[in-house]
Amino acid sequence: MGSTIDTAPSATVKVNEPLFGLPAVGWFFLLLVFCYAPILFYLVNHWYIDEDMGHGFFVPVIAGYVAWNKRQELIDANLKSNPFGLLFLLWGAAQSIVGTLGAELFLSRTSILISIFGIVLFLGGWRAIKILFFPLFLLGFMVPIPAIVYNQITFPLQLLASQVAETVLTAVGIPVVRDGNVLELPSQKLSVVEACSGIRSLLSLSFLSLVFGHFFDHRPWMKWVLLPLTVPIAITANASRVTLTGLLSEVNPEYAQGVYHSLSGWVVFMVALVMLTVVHQVISRLHARFATRK
Repeated sequence: MGSTIDTAPSATVKVNEPLFGLPAVGWFFLLLVFCYAPILFYLVNHWYIDEDMGHGFFVPVIAGYVAWNKRQELIDANLKSNPFGLLFLLWGAAQSIVGTLGAELFLSRTSILISIFGIVLFLGGWRAIKILFFPLFLLGFMVPIPAIVYNQITFPLQLLASQVAETVLTAVGIPVVRDGNVLELPSQKLSVVEACSGIRSLLSLSFLSLVFGHFFDHRPWMKWVLLPLTVPIAITANASRVTLTGLLSEVNPEYAQGVYHSLSGWVVFMVALVMLTVVHQVISRLHARFATRK
């Protein structure tokens, strides 16, 4: 009497099986927060105490919102996991340890970005990186510029702002003597400090230009065109602030300090935002004009 052996199909493990889903993303997010909690705590505290980094609170929120809006594109992309992402996770972990032990804030903070990149690559592969490139790029704005780079940028901007103010004030008939970033006026001396260098507007405007181009213009290239144009806009706006402060100080010296000085910074920043929208309109009209000629 013959015997038969039933063979059931054996379970197989698929290589590069897609892992990108809310459960996996949620677990990795919790692990990321748990592992980087001390670094994240001091980073958020830096956003709170440093006016230059006030936009940091909005960066992860907006980046997360942009990523969430791309969820259907991720679902339709047939994503495949890539184990190479684990190397980036190891890189981020090693860099965070080195940065923490060496008290190097920039290294420890950027290790978070490397780990996030590794998570996305591991769960969804390079296609997920391509789809989420813009929100991943936005996350870079939540990390403050290293002090050595910050100092290299701010001082030339301070000199440029003071030179522009000297030229304009002289042109309107106000005698001024400039010594580096210090303007000596008939009523008082004005020092163009780091806050007046333009770096604050430059950081915030760069972030806002990308967000503005993404949400208010359907052309993907527009935000990348607006990004470099924030440099001359920020320089112009802050040079105007220094000049305006010099003019008002001749009317009343108190207008160059305290609440008036802080208020002028916010006003000039709003003017810079208006300039950004005007530049956007100019580029859009020029593009439309050249497009109709073809």
